[in-house]
Amino acid sequence: MDTRSPEQRSYIMRSVRSANTGPELVVRKLLHGMGFRFRLHKKGLPGRPDVVLPKHRAIVFVHGCFWHGHGCSKGRLPKSRLRFWTDKIERNRTRDAESVRSLQATGWRVLTIWQCETKDTDGLLRRFKRFFSRNGRSSRSLANRNSVR
Repeated sequence: MDTRSPEQRSYIMRSVRSANTGPELVVRKLLHGMGFRFRLHKKGLPGRPDVVLPKHRAIVFVHGCFWHGHGCSKGRLPKSRLRFWTDKIERNRTRDAESVRSLQATGWRVLTIWQCETKDTDGLLRRFKRFFSRNGRSSRSLANRNSVR
C-alpha cells in the first residue's frame, strides 16, 4: 500500500526531471573543474547521453539509482504495484545496455555514474582520472589541471 495519496504521488512523480538533475550537475561541475568541455543530452546518439565529450570520444551517463535499477538502497522497488515497477525498471536496464553496446560499437567509450556515487566527490574525481587517462592523457596532467583551478 502506498503511503501517499494519489494526488501527492502524482505531484512527486511530476517533479522528477530527466535532465539537469542534482547528480548530473555534480558530475558536470567536477568535469568542468578538471578542464573538460562537453556537450549535453546529445539527441543524435543512442540513449541521449547526459554528457558527451567529443574530443575524447567519451560518454558519461548519470543514472538515477531507482529509475535504472541500481543495487543500492536508493534502487529499492516500491512495495505497491511491484509487477509494474519490476517491468519498467527492467525495460530501462535493457534499453541502457543496448545504448552502451551501440555507442561502443561506433567507437565511443562509456562511463556510467550512479546517483549514489555522486555523494563521494573525491572518489568520483579518481574515477574520472582513471577513465580519461585510458584515452592517452596521463592522470598526472589531469591532477595538475584540477589543482590549478
